[in-house]
Amino acid sequence: MKTMHTHLLLIDPQNDFCDLPENWRPHAMPGEEPLQPALPVTGAHADLLRAAALVQRLGAKLDAITVTLDSHHRIDVAHPGFWRDLAGHTPAPFTPITAAQVRAGAFRPRDAQALERVLTYLDALEASGRYTLMVWPVHCQMGTWGHAVHAGLQVALDAWADAQGRSVAIVTKGENPWTEHYSALQAEVPDPSDARTTLNAALLAELDRFDRVLIAGEAGSHCVRATVEHLAAHLPSRKLDKLVLLTDCISPVTGFEAQQAEFFEAMRAQGVQLATSTEV
Repeated sequence: MKTMHTHLLLIDPQNDFCDLPENWRPHAMPGEEPLQPALPVTGAHADLLRAAALVQRLGAKLDAITVTLDSHHRIDVAHPGFWRDLAGHTPAPFTPITAAQVRAGAFRPRDAQALERVLTYLDALEASGRYTLMVWPVHCQMGTWGHAVHAGLQVALDAWADAQGRSVAIVTKGENPWTEHYSALQAEVPDPSDARTTLNAALLAELDRFDRVLIAGEAGSHCVRATVEHLAAHLPSRKLDKLVLLTDCISPVTGFEAQQAEFFEAMRAQGVQLATSTEV
């Protein structure tokens, strides 16, 4: 019987996306309140504990593990500090900004010299039909606690690496502050001068080497969705039935539940498998 080689792809399993209980959150300074995740996804803590249990249960049956990390600078086109509104104030998180609004002066980049570049970006983003620019809370800032992997999952990953004698692969995305980068495979608007934003052919080829790719992480409405859509569009073998979405290890951003449901159904229609972590 042929051995099935399995790769586990964990998309953005980071503290800033987790609805962590207080006793899972450290204190930045003695006497201060525990740190707060920037963009907690309801259900993410439980999702990632199930993912950790999966890693522990499958052990050597997992031939490789890749973790993607959303990785941002504090000043980023999708963070509040990049922008000012008509009154000169920083826009609130979850404010959408369109090219038309920028041209009308309702919003402008804090750095006036960035205006032309930003308009070019917004025009290209909107023309793609996938997203409108959203101002998110500052999240997954490189070097912060929020950027780190969920602690329970990290323990399981470290134990797997020690037992197997090989490291978990890390793929970062989002370091370029001029474009949004939901997908681990390509930025929403690739920057030709920055290879990190263009299609990650090496990761596609690596995943395609395996008979089965288990996929978990956050959030199903955004980064998991964008990554798997790109996988489905660009997987060299076109064998989409090797992709398995672990539905009990993926949750949507609150208010975007319908987008995750649509994503699941669209992937199922293309041949991607849906299963729970206990079924694989």
